[in-house]
Amino acid sequence: MKKLASLLLFCGLFLFSFSDTTHGQGVTMYKEPPFEYYKVSKGDTFWFIAKRYGLDYRELMRLNPTVDPLNMQVGSTIRLKGSGTSVASFEEEVVRLVNVERQKSGLRPLLHRADVKNVAEKKAMDMINSNYFSHTSPNYGSPFDMLKTFGISYRAAAENIAKGQRSPQEVMNSWLNSSGHRANILNGQYNGIGVGYYNGAWVQMFVQS
Repeated sequence: MKKLASLLLFCGLFLFSFSDTTHGQGVTMYKEPPFEYYKVSKGDTFWFIAKRYGLDYRELMRLNPTVDPLNMQVGSTIRLKGSGTSVASFEEEVVRLVNVERQKSGLRPLLHRADVKNVAEKKAMDMINSNYFSHTSPNYGSPFDMLKTFGISYRAAAENIAKGQRSPQEVMNSWLNSSGHRANILNGQYNGIGVGYYNGAWVQMFVQS
């Protein structure tokens, strides 16, 4: 999925991930979670997940305030323990990994701009809530349109999107193994980045100010 507009490259990657959890007899129950995260399966509820891992469902909801309990997205990742990395930490880790790769190529690190991050987070949330996977949002239009709508000016911009990856390292591996996405990450003209994550959707927005 590649799009070229002027000199700006937009690339998207969709990796499907399937899992099957039977919520009846035979499901293993735990006195406490053996790990910090859980990947949502079809039919899951906070109540069932809490019961399976010996948790209070109200505490589970508190740990995942951005997750709609009435519309849990299959494939999204939720925190089971307070020690689990927050969404903000997920986003910061993606930026760190981007700058590690740029350093290897002799490029300047990108600044994680709060204004661009805000747009990337809204795009990730929009992809989940409006059930689509595309660079063009039915609500905000293209990434160009979206950046301008939120008052961000730029000389050049690009976007990487992904869906279904469970960690910053996993999504970065996916992007780096795709030539188009890698080209955006290692493009020397960009000096700013915004990363958004929401319920399994990942967005990188690159800008040259």
